[in-house]
Amino acid sequence: MHGEQHYLVGLDLAGRRVVVVGGGTVAQRRLPRLVAAGAVVELISPEVTPAVEGMVDGGEVTWHARGYAAGDLDGAWYVLACTSVASVNAQVAADAEAARVFCVRADIAALGTAVTPAVGGHDGLLLGVLAGGEHRRSARVRDSLVSALRDATVVDDHHERLAGVALVGGGPGDPDLITVRGRRLLSRADVVVADRLAPRELLDDLAPGVVVVDASKIPYGRAASQEFINAALVDNARAGKFVVRLKGGDPYVFGRGFEELIACAEAGVPVTVVPGISSAFGVPAMVDIPVTHRGVAHEVVVVSGHVAPDDSRSLVDWEALGRLRGTVVILMGVERARAFAEVLVAGGRSGETPASVIQEGTTRTQKVVRSTLAKVADDIVAEGIRPPAIIVVGEVAGLAGAL
Repeated sequence: MHGEQHYLVGLDLAGRRVVVVGGGTVAQRRLPRLVAAGAVVELISPEVTPAVEGMVDGGEVTWHARGYAAGDLDGAWYVLACTSVASVNAQVAADAEAARVFCVRADIAALGTAVTPAVGGHDGLLLGVLAGGEHRRSARVRDSLVSALRDATVVDDHHERLAGVALVGGGPGDPDLITVRGRRLLSRADVVVADRLAPRELLDDLAPGVVVVDASKIPYGRAASQEFINAALVDNARAGKFVVRLKGGDPYVFGRGFEELIACAEAGVPVTVVPGISSAFGVPAMVDIPVTHRGVAHEVVVVSGHVAPDDSRSLVDWEALGRLRGTVVILMGVERARAFAEVLVAGGRSGETPASVIQEGTTRTQKVVRSTLAKVADDIVAEGIRPPAIIVVGEVAGLAGAL
């Protein structure tokens, strides 16, 4: 190491030649940030990992499939020596030093002229932490700082003013399952319009001055309720407030999110959409039900159960679903579970097909009933299952019993 302390600096590598020698797992970790920085990356290595080869195939990196040779650093602005052969790394570092090009040596950091910091990002900030070669320490501190910024434990008062509406998927219920971006935008909201399926604990983290509109307590019918929500989004955004529409699951999976986007678009209000973990996939996963599995299910269909199979408003071809061999996930289907089970059996699905019901999935009050298609309606009644709950029909629902 050249001295006790490093000099921490940000490099503008956009459009500049960066040479990476070695194509193993170290290169695999370093390449994405170099590519994201706009560097013109040339990789020199006889072999590369499949992930690195994917970057090569995608045109992000140029690969010279051979060993390192004299002259490979010509015109380089930055060099990474990350082969598994110490003598090669030493040669790369020596050539870089002679050419006055900063070089990271991955195997023995102190013998290079640069070191890679543990890097994290938050809301336009790029944080780099160096710990004198103690990689685990720098990574832990980086993680703690980024987490503190996200939770507002460490205050970042410089914020670009956000405008319009963000449709944020809050995930299936556990507040930890919201996306990083969703949580960041929620922390910047002036107004939050939340529905009953959105993770309630997230509201407790909001600043005292944030206005919360509880969309689930609006005393109107379904259509009028949606009109009220649309108006709350548009009116507050037009008043200069940044509005987050916090929804359960994903905004577009039976969440009526696109109706809200249309209302905002017609009013000239800009909208940001943040996808969320859908309960259709996230909840089964939490109770050891993979909605697809090799050799078991090659398709998964997510169905809204808010209307009965024989309802004139239904857009579902239940007869076709009965002929499927894969997985059927029914949302909002508890009240009509018997009708759905019967129509699937009538369509050709065996009554012995495994069927599981998960109530309030991912939350403290989660409840699971494992049954069959023929018995699931009776079991729902016997176990006192109530909404919100999802029903998973298919052989995958029986795989947990083999664990």
